[in-house]
Amino acid sequence: MRSRGLSALLRSLSQVTLGAYPGSFNPATVAHLAVAEAAWRQCELERLDLVVSRSPLGKEPVDLARLEDRLEVLERIAASRPWLGVRTTDARLLADVADGYDVLIVGGDKWAQLIDPVWYGGSELARDEALRRIRRIVVAPRASHQASGCETLELGDMHLDVSATEARSGRTDWMAPEAAEFDARTGAWTDSERYRRWLRAGAQEGG
Repeated sequence: MRSRGLSALLRSLSQVTLGAYPGSFNPATVAHLAVAEAAWRQCELERLDLVVSRSPLGKEPVDLARLEDRLEVLERIAASRPWLGVRTTDARLLADVADGYDVLIVGGDKWAQLIDPVWYGGSELARDEALRRIRRIVVAPRASHQASGCETLELGDMHLDVSATEARSGRTDWMAPEAAEFDARTGAWTDSERYRRWLRAGAQEGG
């Protein structure tokens, strides 16, 4: 017979709810942080992973911060939030990224990608089969992408216009504090030439 303590432990483990929040986080912004915390609280997650694809779908190559530097910033962010994790994946389709998770958190732009048959070889059938594999999808609204027909997070209006693109263009106040500190030190997102010098200096020291 199982002890009451063991049974209680097994029940608690079976009730753990895990969420995935995919993104390039290039850079991580205050909106990313707001979405992560809202998802953790509103979806009652035990843990939420920031999931970075090594080869993201629908992202044009840009001369910006290296993957390892973005992951370093994310790890710093997660260090002060016990419920937050960081993971990399080779998966590209969001349905594949969500495999093994209870909840997939996406922004309005990713929701549009998720339901667009073009990412499934133009097949609505393939799209529908992929969507059925995702246990639960929760969408964070954005000013530029209105989501409908889906479950949404409750977010303050102050975060709706925040974008990583604008942060790279000089809105460093829109960067997460950890990203802004890294950018001030290296120029990772706002000064590509200084960032390259920083990378060269690091390579020479390592050599």
